[in-house]
Amino acid sequence: MSSASFNTISSSSDNIAEPETDACTEQTRRTLLLGALAAATACLGCSAQARAGEDPPGSDERPQKGDLLVFSEGDQEGKLITSADLPRGGPPVHAWPKDPKTSVVRSASRLNEILIIRLDPAELDEQTRARAVDGIIAYSAICSHAGCPVTAWVKSDVGDKEVFKCMCHNSEYDPRASAQVVFGPAPRRLAALPLALADGSLNVAGNFVGKVGGVQQG
Repeated sequence: MSSASFNTISSSSDNIAEPETDACTEQTRRTLLLGALAAATACLGCSAQARAGEDPPGSDERPQKGDLLVFSEGDQEGKLITSADLPRGGPPVHAWPKDPKTSVVRSASRLNEILIIRLDPAELDEQTRARAVDGIIAYSAICSHAGCPVTAWVKSDVGDKEVFKCMCHNSEYDPRASAQVVFGPAPRRLAALPLALADGSLNVAGNFVGKVGGVQQG
């Protein structure tokens, strides 16, 4: 009797335990599924962040007609450059072109950086004056020798006037005369960028005139 009762109880216990086991299994399955979904979501988030960190379309294109010009460095980085930001006689400011339609700054290529300076229009030669606006002229900021940035505005080693100077190999350019080379190993003048003025803001009036970059990129 007791044996039969025991068997009956044991059988009952087995029947009760099975649903508990199934419930545990289902819970584990759900936990794993939720974990997998969370991991997948995290990966998608990482991918989105990676894509967000990429340069936007158009940011590596050369300056286009109608582009605005914004500061490329300093406290005003990213802000529009106006004629009021450029005192006559220098120093020059460094700038990027900016697409006015998409607001994309074309900063993905270092070859797009520009030097902008305001000089006395009477000092400019005929070709330079034709590309300038109110004495404001723009040139590529990349030296034509080894592709270093042109960073200095100093008195020339061969004259009394201040000039653009590349500190890598001491090439000097006269912005009054289409940025022709006046000293150093640079083989050609800096590429010039025609300008226009609208509502006080500078914008690009055409493509670069001349080749941008150095014969030895570095």
